[in-house]
Order: sequence, then C-alpha cells, then structure tokens
Amino acid sequence: MPQPTPTADPARTRADLENIRPDLVERFDAALPGARAAILRRLRLAIEREPLPGAVYAEMDPVELAAKLWPGTAFVTEVANSVANLALARADAVAPSLTETDLGRIEQFETDGHPLHPGCRTRAGMTVADVLAYAPEHRPVIRLRRLRVPAERWHGTAQPVLYAHPWQAARLLRQYPWLTDAGPTRPMRPLMSLRTVAPVSGGPHIKTAVDVQMTSAVRTVSPAAVHNGPILSAALQEITADLPIDVLAETEAGAVITDDGPDRRLAHLVRRAPRLGPGEQAVPLGIFTHHFLGTVDDPYAWLAQLTDLLFAPLATVLRRGVALEAHGQNTLVVLHDRRPVRILYRDLGGVRVHRRLGLGLHGDLLTDDPVQLRTKLAAAALGTVASQLVDAFAQRHGAEPDRLWAIVAAGLRDTPELLTEPLPIKATTAMRLAADPLDDIWTYQPNPMAVHS
Repeated sequence: MPQPTPTADPARTRADLENIRPDLVERFDAALPGARAAILRRLRLAIEREPLPGAVYAEMDPVELAAKLWPGTAFVTEVANSVANLALARADAVAPSLTETDLGRIEQFETDGHPLHPGCRTRAGMTVADVLAYAPEHRPVIRLRRLRVPAERWHGTAQPVLYAHPWQAARLLRQYPWLTDAGPTRPMRPLMSLRTVAPVSGGPHIKTAVDVQMTSAVRTVSPAAVHNGPILSAALQEITADLPIDVLAETEAGAVITDDGPDRRLAHLVRRAPRLGPGEQAVPLGIFTHHFLGTVDDPYAWLAQLTDLLFAPLATVLRRGVALEAHGQNTLVVLHDRRPVRILYRDLGGVRVHRRLGLGLHGDLLTDDPVQLRTKLAAAALGTVASQLVDAFAQRHGAEPDRLWAIVAAGLRDTPELLTEPLPIKATTAMRLAADPLDDIWTYQPNPMAVHS
C-alpha cells in the first residue's frame, strides 16, 4: 500500500481518503470541480492585477495554468495542494449555526480560506491525515504538548514551558532531547489560522509555531514577535482606550534558545480571549461576509454602524501612529441582536508603528514613512474587508455599491488621503513567487471613494 505523502495533490488525496475516510470519497469527487474553479478564479485575478509575468492560458485547471506560467516552482505543488484541500474542506463541511456563540466553533465554519490567494488552502508538509486531524475546517479538538525547557535555554516573559502544536511536538522532541514532555494541555479548538488554538472550556488563546507552508508563509513565531507582543499590546490598549476597538493583548511569549538564538520553530504567544457580554456573539469579518450576511436586514444601516466602529476608529489609530492590519481573520465584529456593537482586534505581527511613539520594537514594525502606514491599513481594511462587504451586499441584497462606499467615505473624512489615493491590495501570488516571500508587494486599484472626497 502506498505511504501517505505530505503536500498531496487531488489524486493523492483521493487515494488516501479511500484508506482513511472512505465516507468522504464521493463528496470529495463532487466538490473537486468547484474547488478547481475557485482556485482558478483566484489565480486569474492575480494574473490580471498583480505584477506577474506570463500570459493567460485557456486551461480550466489551475494546476496546469500554474505549471505553464511557473514551471518547476514549488508554487505549482502548492496550488495543487490548495485545490485538494479546498475540495476536502467542502466535502467535510457542515451548515453553520448563525446563533452559535462559541468562537472556536464559529471559526471552524470557514471552508474556503483566504479570499484572494490561490494557495488559500495550502498545507505544505502535512499529509491528508494530518489535515483532517488538525485543520480547523475539519472541526477537530486537539491538545497541545507542554515541553519543559531548561531555564538557561529559555527566552521571553512566559514560564520555561513551550506550548507546542502536536504536529510540531514530535519533531521537536526527536531533534532536541533536552526538551522534556510534560504532558498534554486541556482540549482546544484550532482557530482560522490552524496553529492558534482556543481552549474548549475557555481561557487564553495560544499561538504556536508549525513548520507548515500555509498561503504565503511557514507559520512560525519569530523572536521579534516574542519580544514585541507584550510591549505593543500595552501601547495599543492606551491608544485605543477611547475607541470601540478592543485589542486582544498578547500577555506572555517565549522561545527556546538553540544554537542560533531564540528559535522561531520553538516559540509561542499567549493572547487574551475575547470577553463577551450576555447576548453577544463575536464573528471574524471574513466569516461574517461568507456566512452571516443573511442576518442583515438593512445593509446600508449595518455598514454605517460598522464604519463608526471600525473604519473611522482605524483612521484615528492611524493618525495616532499605528496602522493595524485589520483584515477578515484578524478583525472580529461583536454582534448583539444581529447589530455590530464593537470590534475585537488580534494578532500584532502585521502592524506598522511610527517611530515617533518611541516603542522599543524589533523587526520590521517600525517606520517613519506615512505612506507605508496608510498602505498597511488601507490594504487590509479597505482594499480587502470593505471591498468584500460592498461586493457581498451588492450580490446578496442588491445594494448600490456607490452608496455603500459613500458610507465608508463619510467615516474617513478626517483622513482624506484614504479617500483619494488608489486602494492597495497585497499581491499575494507575486509575493509567493518572489525571492523573499515575506516582503510586501502591492498592486493598486482605483479608489471607489474618490468621488466622495
């Protein structure tokens, strides 16, 4: 019998399912054409608007198209894996409960992943069995491993115990025999990012390091993030104290010191969980756009409320010196009686901070370039979240896009540059194909708010 291999393509995935989940084979076959079409749409959109070489071919298979444009690259394998995992996610999907209040369960409703990236469901390095066991779209409950670390080999504010993802833990214990397995944690649910988990019974969320290529990066935790999290959390809580944005603080962080110093493969962050009142429900905006639009009666009124809670306060935070990367995974809308009442923001790794604030941050977060700050904010909040909401309300409710954009523009009138400059969008495919896939590359679209400035 062939052995399971990581980074499976559709054919390999189907063969593995026949052995480990035969109940999913028929549904996988049915989902595969739609998954191919969805990845092809993302790929063609990238070709149309990103700085990418090559011509558009007529093939209807995204893997064949990627192979013609970028033969011999890892990206071709990643696209094939993304197709396979998207089909698998759709085959295993359940209807979301729109009254669910458990955030872990809500985040596991999402099947399709990143709305623009052709590698939206890439899990490079994981077998099909791994994906079923650990990926949030398959609704697993897992336990992290607690690895005790010699005190002299520990860096950070947390106690010298590494919270390791179970996929990662076995590999770390084989490589570093001086780590001691202190047993599992309580049960946890993986959130949208797979490597970040929330305890089933409540409590802080934990962001772990996993050596798996997902969309544009291998999901480790850098020494800079270990250093920056608690410092930046404290600063942002002061900056946003008078705003309806609640930053979920990164309260502790730690990394194991190996021969190269604090190691990004052996690190974790602890993040405060959302605090919700009676009748409140927190939903990531990406999931809201995909699954919760049917709860909206009046899209204009709903977007006006969201603008007051999100887009206008983000512009205020920008003027105060911080650009939050408020995309659909990092930004949660708190709903009460189906109406937005406040915003939760999480994950500080992608923010940009003006040097004038004097924060002692490491890595690439600091800048004194106002254009870089505006670009980081506008790409996530406007080029992605606002654009997707406008498109979704237009398609589902028949709302007028120009009227919707006018509502957002009214909330940004105190930051006119956001109204007049072209809207940046992260060029995710160009970044993945670049020599350094972590460097931001932008593409620009006409700003639909310019007429309202």
